[in-house]
Amino acid sequence: MIPRQDVLDTAIAPADWLPHGFSDRLPIERVESTMADLETSSQAIGDFVTIVRRGRIAEVTFDRGDQLNALSMQLMRELKAAAEELSGDTHCSAVVLAGAAVFTAGADLRDSELSERDSMTLLEQRAAVRLGPDLCDAWAKLEQISIAAVEGFCIGGGLALAAACDHRIAASDAHFRLPEIPLGMNMSWRSIPRLVALIGPSRAKELVILGQKVDSDKALNWGLIDQIAEPSHALEAARQMAETYAELPPLVARMAKEAIDVAAHPLGHATSFMDRDQFLLARQSNDHEEAVRSFLEKRDAQYRGD
Repeated sequence: MIPRQDVLDTAIAPADWLPHGFSDRLPIERVESTMADLETSSQAIGDFVTIVRRGRIAEVTFDRGDQLNALSMQLMRELKAAAEELSGDTHCSAVVLAGAAVFTAGADLRDSELSERDSMTLLEQRAAVRLGPDLCDAWAKLEQISIAAVEGFCIGGGLALAAACDHRIAASDAHFRLPEIPLGMNMSWRSIPRLVALIGPSRAKELVILGQKVDSDKALNWGLIDQIAEPSHALEAARQMAETYAELPPLVARMAKEAIDVAAHPLGHATSFMDRDQFLLARQSNDHEEAVRSFLEKRDAQYRGD
């Protein structure tokens, strides 16, 4: 990534498009001196999510207050609401998304709201499972550049959320994993087209189907993440990247992001709109029950394809 001063040096180099005398008027020193003195505001979104705005950067932190930081239904609604809040913010140019001590262990399987689905009609269940894909879509549709800062682990739906962001920066001791297929479920939340666009079909199959742990080095090599930071410094690195984006002209930056996203995911919805129906089907299968049961009983699973 080009350092900020290099960008400015390039901007003030002689060029036909640069107005006469413009370089003499560039307030470089004034900009540098005010970066550390930007006005800061904080906004709580529900119980677990906070938005801190600093200049043209918004920092979204989600914290369940434990070592898993799992995605409960309430947390997912709050993260979706945070993205919707930022979608109308024309002052913000970059958004950083971070967990607390860790990013997230994925869906909260102990969430009491999940057990309520057992008494729902199939139509009601189909409506209930919209929250995951809608959450990821809300983050993917942000016009600002979004950067996920990953510490610890990023599992299941957490990786789907991170993949919906424009960039991912991970600590060197962080890892990624998608356990859905080994547990007899499909990978949903409309994440597969995004993963294929990031790492290609072959590595996407390895990541999605095998469900094995991917460390930061492999994730960087694959293109799943963009940068590795020292442990506990992913957020700091994400802030630095956000500052670089925030210094650019916001209008054209937003237009460029939209054009790139459309080019990268031309068939994204067409190839993933059905994945919540696949999830409902897989969740009712005997193989899913066997996968969970064998995991809890610490034995090899016996799958029958039904």
